[in-house]
Amino acid sequence: MSRTVTITRDTFETQIVLTLNIDEQTPISIDTGIGYIDHMLTLFAKHGRFGLQAQVKGDLNVDSHHTTEDIGIALGEAFAKALGDKAGIERYGAQFVPMDETLTRAVVDLSGRAYLVFIAELTTPILGTFETEVVEDFWQGFADQAHANVHIEVLYGRNTHHKIESVFKAMARAMRQAVTLNPEIEGVNSTKGVI
Repeated sequence: MSRTVTITRDTFETQIVLTLNIDEQTPISIDTGIGYIDHMLTLFAKHGRFGLQAQVKGDLNVDSHHTTEDIGIALGEAFAKALGDKAGIERYGAQFVPMDETLTRAVVDLSGRAYLVFIAELTTPILGTFETEVVEDFWQGFADQAHANVHIEVLYGRNTHHKIESVFKAMARAMRQAVTLNPEIEGVNSTKGVI
């Protein structure tokens, strides 16, 4: 079974074509119009060992909010569609990732129930042209569309770039763990029989 999917999202604010391959790392090709998000998605794919391509045009003349949030929505939708009925996956993932002085914990449950807890003090409001407050909006869109319970907490740190980077790396590794197929799991990993 191929766990590859292409999502197209076309709104008045953004046009997105995103392809996710859960099982093959290459190719990785990201062009969102926001350099910082290109960097974060590239390292998400690399550290999660996902194939990811994203071509995005957004209303960056307004700000980076719509583009960033909609990419999170598209990425979450891609995971949900690529995983199908979620048979045989681990379902849970939990990772701690350091980035120099920063440490982040990310915990994921691909439960079918969307919920986000995001605890991060991002003290630098803008990195390049990127408004850092929209990082939470990215992960909210992701959690909603992936139908995932996502808990992200930056435990400590000083540098906002490092904090956000550790968030994306921790989530990448937690998602890799959660989507891993385990031959010992029959059907879905739930007493309900569906997730």
